[in-house]
Amino acid sequence: MATQDQQDVQLAPAQDAVPATAAEDTLAHDRAEFDERRAKMQRLREEGVDPYPPVTLWQTRTRIVDVLAAHDPAELEAGEHPELRHQIAGRLISRRGHGKTAFLDVRDLSGTIQAVVRADSIGEQAAERILGLDIGDIVGIDGCVYVTQRGQLALAVIECALLTKALRPPPDKHHGLGDTGTRYRYRELDLLANEDTRELFVKRHTIVFEIRKWLNERNFVEVETPALQSLAGGAGSRPFTTHHNALDRDLYLRISVELFLNRCIVGGMENVYDMGKVFRNEGISPKHSPEFTIIEFMCAYSDYNDVATVTEEMFRDVAQAALGRTVVKRGGEEIDLAKPWKRITMRELMLEREGIDFMESSRDELAEVLDEPVDPGASWADLVADIYSKKIEHTINQPTHVFDFPLEPFPITKRHSQHPELAEHFDAVIGGIELVSGDTELNDPVDQWQRFVEQRKRRMVDDADVPHPNDEEYARAIEYGYAPTAGGGMGVDRLVMILTERDTLREVIPFPIVRELR
Repeated sequence: MATQDQQDVQLAPAQDAVPATAAEDTLAHDRAEFDERRAKMQRLREEGVDPYPPVTLWQTRTRIVDVLAAHDPAELEAGEHPELRHQIAGRLISRRGHGKTAFLDVRDLSGTIQAVVRADSIGEQAAERILGLDIGDIVGIDGCVYVTQRGQLALAVIECALLTKALRPPPDKHHGLGDTGTRYRYRELDLLANEDTRELFVKRHTIVFEIRKWLNERNFVEVETPALQSLAGGAGSRPFTTHHNALDRDLYLRISVELFLNRCIVGGMENVYDMGKVFRNEGISPKHSPEFTIIEFMCAYSDYNDVATVTEEMFRDVAQAALGRTVVKRGGEEIDLAKPWKRITMRELMLEREGIDFMESSRDELAEVLDEPVDPGASWADLVADIYSKKIEHTINQPTHVFDFPLEPFPITKRHSQHPELAEHFDAVIGGIELVSGDTELNDPVDQWQRFVEQRKRRMVDDADVPHPNDEEYARAIEYGYAPTAGGGMGVDRLVMILTERDTLREVIPFPIVRELR
């Protein structure tokens, strides 16, 4: 499913282009403190304490959020409750107090709890060792419920073990880690410093889980298609090329998974999908990444209108399951994914926005709409796509399905039943971003063969009246009978960006590609 806004993406100014010294300062922090922590680690070894001991807490550890949920401090008296005992593990993020009583804040992914260290309970030597821990160290604590005089739930430490010695201090918790370049480049520091980032990637996991669950509950079968392909097909993007030494042949990292899913339909499967990474050797922008997660799904015995309906229902249900709501904000507006989406043809939309009927317009008339130099080799279909992508798509904020694109860029999409120069293709757009690209799949093998031949000639590879060998393989496959099918391709990162109300893909990709520091 080739998508219009994946063509000719320009390299945007890099938000991560920060001076090397800034990143180095973030990593280095204070060399003296690093040396002090390393010396402390060495002293522990000399005392017979392993700063990185074997750990087996899988069956006994309780998540902090579960400890907090299990006890209401308002129903307990102040002080210790030895009968209520828990074992937790996490990172030491702050320490207060000295002498006979000290307070530690310990954090795991689920939350933070206060641990009370009382020398008169555990002994001065044990208390002194605990107070010698550094911020950032990872500890295991065995303790009983303790209610402070202010009515806060805590754990009174019975035993505390160092599980991992941190040689570098975490980023300052008060100032966080605000530099976006450093955050993307050293995501571990971003995660350490920013609770919002940790919550974001947990939310991403939930969204991905709910997508799979939604499809699985509707009898879709997940099929793993190859990442290394002999022909990067299914979309019109530039692939990454690699070489297989044993076979002595060039291969491509996939830009789409559509052709393999279609072959599964030929083989007798019906509703299938694949979710995974695809790779497009193009530019970087707030809505483009060379490596991103896609889900492509095929629905047998359906057309592109059905796929548009599937898209609406999936987005609505996934948002409700992952967020607990269907309303998000984008472009200063509230967007309710539960409401029926607007459905409009590209012809109607372009007439409405630009006052031109592209079906009745010449190439020169379309060029005038663009108000910019036009590539002499651009076709009528190219200019229609340019007008849509450059002047219209980014203005569509509310959920909208745009139907019926020019046929030329979609060689495996069925011709429109009433307008043969158009394809049964649609884009689902929210917040000016195409989220799903859907088609009725071409299942006529004779038409498919000819379309591949014409595509090859346009690319000026040669003038042979045969497709590329790998296209020929696909065309031959559907000669066995390809059931009427429609499908959609969705950028998962883009959906996460919309649902979490973020402005750039690099916020929602855990480890985005960034420029090399120089």
